[in-house]
Amino acid sequence: MRRILLAAVVVALGLCSPRAASPVPVLLELFTSEGCSDCPPADAVLEKLIAGQPIAGAEVIGLGQHVDYWDQLGWKDRFSSAALTNRQHIYGATFALESVYTPQMVVDGRAQFVGSDGGAARKAIERAINAPHGIVAIAAEPSARGVSVMVTASKLPPLGRDRADVVVAITEDHLRSNVTHGENHGRTLTHAAVVRSMTTIGEAAGDGPSSARAEIAIAPDWQRDQLKVVAFVQQRRGRAILASASAPLQNARR
Repeated sequence: MRRILLAAVVVALGLCSPRAASPVPVLLELFTSEGCSDCPPADAVLEKLIAGQPIAGAEVIGLGQHVDYWDQLGWKDRFSSAALTNRQHIYGATFALESVYTPQMVVDGRAQFVGSDGGAARKAIERAINAPHGIVAIAAEPSARGVSVMVTASKLPPLGRDRADVVVAITEDHLRSNVTHGENHGRTLTHAAVVRSMTTIGEAAGDGPSSARAEIAIAPDWQRDQLKVVAFVQQRRGRAILASASAPLQNARR
């Protein structure tokens, strides 16, 4: 462990219990870096869980979040983002960690552990599917900037005194980097579900359905047939993921 759009696409994923006909969407966030030699095994764990979907009753949704605090240590990760580092620091405070680290995996905002620990990931996913979840629906269509996304959230668990944000991420699969410096010098690294952008687009109501819309830019060098839109509702203070969904953008129109 290291310290330091498409035609219109509509996805509606709901859940009640592990016995429900539809699997429970569970959000896996991996904080990683190409500059960290401990991270490639964690990247492989995330990719395997997304591709294999090995947990009965769960739909694993991945977010590979590349932090930037490794960038001054020999290799600049081209996917790194200060915003994602800040997101990890918020989790660090939530989990009362002494410091952030890579690789770190967070499951549904409720559990964290070393990201290369596949056994811990499976156990956390199994626990997550028993927690109350709501429903997220995603509607996406082409726009001048890239893609117009509307997210509708409903049947959320009670918020109490907390509030909840609606967040949209664009992820890209099957990315590869030839690393020429730093701890992974000479290695070819592969990544799944790399977060290309993450945007808070609105607030979810705790007493009924709510919708939020945003225009999300798609960069020219992103492989459109490898993109997904991931939408989720997250408690602002407690950080639990209350609902999530994903939709591929492989049928995008330009």
